[in-house]
Amino acid sequence: MSKVLFVYAKGGPPLGYALSRVAARSAVHLLALSALPPTVAASADRLCASVLSPSEPERQDLVSLIVSRAQAVGADAVVTFSEYAVVAVAEACEKLGLAGAGSSCALARDKRMMRRTWQDQGISQPRFRPVATEQDLHDAAAALRFPLLLKAAWSAGSTAHRTIRRADEVPAAWERAREVMAESAQLGYAELHVADAGADFLVEEIVQGTASEWFDQEGWGDYVSVEGVVVDGDFRPVCLSGRMPTVEPFTERAGITPAALPHDAQRRIVALARDAVDALGLRNCGTHTEIKLGADGRMWVIETAARFGGAMTVPQIEEVFGLDLIGMLTDHLLGRPVSWPEAARTPQEADGAAGSLVVLAVDGEGEAWTDRRIWDFPTVREAVPVSAGSRLSVVAENSLPDGTLVPVYDPAAGANTMAALCLLSAADPETVIRDFRTLVDALPKVLPHGTTEAQS
Repeated sequence: MSKVLFVYAKGGPPLGYALSRVAARSAVHLLALSALPPTVAASADRLCASVLSPSEPERQDLVSLIVSRAQAVGADAVVTFSEYAVVAVAEACEKLGLAGAGSSCALARDKRMMRRTWQDQGISQPRFRPVATEQDLHDAAAALRFPLLLKAAWSAGSTAHRTIRRADEVPAAWERAREVMAESAQLGYAELHVADAGADFLVEEIVQGTASEWFDQEGWGDYVSVEGVVVDGDFRPVCLSGRMPTVEPFTERAGITPAALPHDAQRRIVALARDAVDALGLRNCGTHTEIKLGADGRMWVIETAARFGGAMTVPQIEEVFGLDLIGMLTDHLLGRPVSWPEAARTPQEADGAAGSLVVLAVDGEGEAWTDRRIWDFPTVREAVPVSAGSRLSVVAENSLPDGTLVPVYDPAAGANTMAALCLLSAADPETVIRDFRTLVDALPKVLPHGTTEAQS
């Protein structure tokens, strides 16, 4: 039987979901670089041939650790679905002679190198500058047009994003962004392979997006993601996911599959995503490419990842298009034939729609709740009306336990201050948007009142 070394770290699709899909294709040996979620620990023992949680000293040379573990278990493939481990796994696969993202994987991880590569290729993107010091940020602010967005080069989930509207905001933005990166590292949301990655930043101009010229329905955000895969260097687009508007500064609130876009618009977006992915020279991996939508058909590439989209993006694709991307990629890495889509699937080919909502303590306008509330999904399920035929559930692995005080939203910390992740299945994307807007409006009204002394 084939053997796969599954390198787990925080981020990516839920571990329980991903692990079950890989285990259906091969024997799995789990290398856990982060503590396993309590909801998954028992099933991991059942699904895996072995589970190893290395000590801190063993993790100092992560590539060597992955290589030695793969050799010890006789792995035929090595996989990870975490943003924080993709570079280490790619380098390990190169040393092992196994199929992987390839030697240029870091270009899809370090946003500074990514942007420079696209700049050299003339690919549409916001103007930017790499920054390593506060003085660098002052110099960049003088060269670029306000408003600006400061972001960590190795972050994920909109962590450490700071909007800068005037030059006098630079010092506070720099200080807070660095603080958040340090806090994220303590929570396990940090690059695992590159030393001092939390000190690397870039700043970019905030381009003006619009959703109304692209979508027929209100409630959509002004950017989409193209989900895909690279197979032996060939980019294969799978589908487009849409968003609700982000929460200040750019924290994602909800992702919806599929994005309800006309065929021509989808075709043009996929073409830009192809240019962006091709420029990075990836070999064998999932991809997740975010594209900002502007007026008069303008588009800008924001970033690409050498892994599948996080949260519930992959389960949503399986639900509405019947494509088990994790299983398919596992088969490909093991050398088995896989029937990848010939072109990106369209909304007309979808069987219904699915969306995931990040529960944050902000209302539909992005304003903070007026009082503290306690997360309690049974209350939400009973009190919030969704459309006929819609099904609302909670992703326990990505949610706080019921009875926990909902964190105060911190714009700099982004998704680090989420309380829960909810999943909705519905008849079409428009219904997902409508039900999510209902849910966002209802949460601060129906959740039980809490105090700062509540359980946390």
